[in-house]
Amino acid sequence: AGVATVFPQAIGLAATFDKELLQEIGDVVSTEGRAKFNEFSRKGDRGIYKGLTFWAPNVNIFRDPRWGRGHETYGEDPYLTGELGCAYIRGLQGPDPDHPKAAACAKHFAVHSGPEAIRHEFDARVSRHDLYDTYLYAFKRCVKDAKVEAVMGAYNRVNGEPACGSKTLLKDILRDEFGFEGHVVSDCWAIMDFHEHHRVTKNVEESAARAVNNGCDLNCGVAFLHLPKAYEDGLVSEEAITAAVERLMEIRIRLGMMKDYPSPYEDLSYDLVECKEHVDLSVEAARRSMVLLKNENNMLPLDVKKIRSIAVIGPNANSRAALVGNYQGTSSRYITPLEGIQQYIGDDVRVTYAEGCHLYKNKVEGLGEDKDRFKEAVIAAEHADVVVLCLGLDAT
Repeated sequence: AGVATVFPQAIGLAATFDKELLQEIGDVVSTEGRAKFNEFSRKGDRGIYKGLTFWAPNVNIFRDPRWGRGHETYGEDPYLTGELGCAYIRGLQGPDPDHPKAAACAKHFAVHSGPEAIRHEFDARVSRHDLYDTYLYAFKRCVKDAKVEAVMGAYNRVNGEPACGSKTLLKDILRDEFGFEGHVVSDCWAIMDFHEHHRVTKNVEESAARAVNNGCDLNCGVAFLHLPKAYEDGLVSEEAITAAVERLMEIRIRLGMMKDYPSPYEDLSYDLVECKEHVDLSVEAARRSMVLLKNENNMLPLDVKKIRSIAVIGPNANSRAALVGNYQGTSSRYITPLEGIQQYIGDDVRVTYAEGCHLYKNKVEGLGEDKDRFKEAVIAAEHADVVVLCLGLDAT
């Protein structure tokens, strides 16, 4: 929804091990979201991404480092994930359940840890012990301790049942065992997967009915457009549809979207968006998210007085793409490692830069030879007292 204060990815925030920091960040996120909502609404702009239901946090368990969306999570530990997820939810929703600042959503329920490429037809076979001990623990804490407003179902099946239409997950566990009182939303187009990929239903009407009958209230996608036909065919009852709609309207009322039940947050000013205080918190979060794995011979911090030249080398040394993850906001300012070092050092120390190589191709220039930037990096390194090497991946 445009410019906002952008914080480190969840996997970076998890490395702080700081519940208070996560709650403070959640509070800032919902403050800016509410301020933007207030102003957009006055302008008649009610488009996607501009509402008050936030699809965060992702409390899936990062079990396999090859999972491309693992950086959205708080890592591999269910306890840490539960603690940080709850803190973020408390920050997002605020202290008053009758007047939430925003509605958080714990996702993706459940047993969702990749593989990403086959998530639409994948059946996650899991033992009862592993289900409860690994995959459900954080969700249980988010529901019971943080009173999360929404839960999003996963794309995959769990022991044969599609997660967004699973009686076991949504009715027996989430509502009956955990006591969840909020609404359930599907992942986007997940209900179409019931018949198109999982093949547990014959058509879209059966899929939509299965979702509603088993406790999925809201569909991201087009499947619920077929609920009238499903009702005519006797696949879903009016009572089941009404129950879903009532849960959805109830949170809209508490968020202050109805004239006779105003929100205490409806006057939050647009001036709060990316204000200095929020940006300072983002910088502090970034500092604390970094983990120093090794400091051989106390090489760090570098002493500028003893260095005449620094070579900053690597495909991510001056890459703006490397600064963002996915599902990110837009910052009004991006500072790459190269730019940050140049700004910090000024004219006192010579800084040279070499890309060295493309992030994943065998050359940088289209008409160049293989390793066309490699020797430049060697030259830069040979002419420097210190090399700062910037490797890794980006969202591409």
